[in-house]
Formats: sequence, C-alpha cells, structure tokens
Amino acid sequence: MSKRNTQAAKTAARERLRVERERQAKRAKIKRQVIVACSAVGVLAVAGGIGYAVVQANKPGYWEEAKDAKLVKPANSTGENGTTVVVGKSTAKKTLTMYEDPRCPVCAQFEQTVGSAVKADYDAGKYKIQFVGATFLDNSLTGEGSKNALSALGAALNVSPEAFLEFKTALYSAEYHPEESDDKFKDDSYLIKVGDSVPELKGNKKFQDAVKNGTFDKWALEMSKTFDDAGVSGTPTLKMDGKTLTGSDGKNAPMTVADFQTAVAAALKG
Repeated sequence: MSKRNTQAAKTAARERLRVERERQAKRAKIKRQVIVACSAVGVLAVAGGIGYAVVQANKPGYWEEAKDAKLVKPANSTGENGTTVVVGKSTAKKTLTMYEDPRCPVCAQFEQTVGSAVKADYDAGKYKIQFVGATFLDNSLTGEGSKNALSALGAALNVSPEAFLEFKTALYSAEYHPEESDDKFKDDSYLIKVGDSVPELKGNKKFQDAVKNGTFDKWALEMSKTFDDAGVSGTPTLKMDGKTLTGSDGKNAPMTVADFQTAVAAALKG
C-alpha cells in the first residue's frame, strides 16, 4: 500500500470521526433541551397540581353549597321555613316534641324500645307529635348521614304524615339503623331501600326522586338550625308542651316503656 493511500485513509477516518462527534454533540444538545423543557413542564405541572388542590380544598363542599339552594318545603309542614313538623289528630290538646338525630344510637334504642308506646298514645289521640331533627353527629363523627337522612325524612313527609312516621321508625329499626360510626345514611340508595320497607313509599317515584335529587337538602339544614336554636343538649330529648320528660333518673329521656308512660301520664295532667 502506498504512502498516499495510507494518508488518504487517515484523512477520511478523521473526517468520519469529526462528523460522528458533531452528530453526537448535536444529539446531546437536543437531549439537554428536552430535559430542560420537560423539567419546566414538570414544575408547571406540580405547581398547577398544587394550585388545583388548593382550589379544591377551598371549594365549598356539597352541603355548604346546599345552604344557598332554593328552599323547598315538604307538604304537611308549616312555619316560615317549613321546619314545624306536627302530625296527629287535631283534637289532641297536648303535643309531644321529639328531638332526634338520625345517626343517634340512643335514639334508635329509644325508638326500638319505647316507640310502640309512643305510637299507641299517638293513635289514641292523647297528643300530637312534633319532630325536630338534628345533624350534630355529622360534625362530631364526620360524615353526612344525619343530613341526608333528614332530607329523606322530608321526602317522606312530602308524601304523607303517616309515611313520615313509618319511615322514621324504619330508619331507627334494628334492621336498618347502622352503627354510630358507620355513615351508611349518606347513600341515597340505602335510604331508598329503607323506604321500600314502608308500604306507602315502596316503589314511590315521588319519594325516590326527591331523595336522589336532594330536593329537601336545604330544608334539612334549616331543620337542623331549628334544633340548634332550641337549646337542647342531646338526643333523644322529649318535651310535652315545653316541659322536658325524663326517666327515673330525672335527667335523661325515659328509655323504658314504664318510665315513658309514667312521665307522659304526669305531663298530660299538667
């Protein structure tokens, strides 16, 4: 091989090496640009994500928004906001006011134990029943079951007073009332299932649509305010024409049929 050919080969090799180095340098530059661009996008995405999270955190929840919704009063209710719920025979001279929270386990115990005696006196026309619903357990336990169940009670009242009373009894029954910490009443489908145990509400589209659409959500919040303004410290609380009824301990609501009948007999005389 001649010296000339050898030199030409070296020159060609150096040129190929130079071109390859330039090509690699160009690729490296492009890669750096891509990394920088992606990093910038990533920072923006993180910032955007944080911004979105902040907006979501500050966005009012459903029940906060419900405060500004249009108030729909259930049929068979009275008062400025429809929060006066009194059912019973017009000839009854006395009114038993019952303060209850749908999630309250003691209310469920009361209804399961004493509820039949309350209903017997109510059917006999000894007194009307006024219901005042509370939702404070949603705050102390977190959740929305009390508010949602109260709204469903409004939907039942909108059908009839009898449907309302039967639905309330069903909500507190051993079959359907959940544990205090179980926010089961937050689910519309579960409330509708409970409603199906009441003949007048079973398959009742008017009731079901009101539950699904939250027709009486605003009303439930107004009812809860009524409870808060009443100055009642706990549930269940029973009053007969403003006077608190207690059991044998003289402090709490009567939790046995005997205690209830004794307290009511005394109140009816007063």
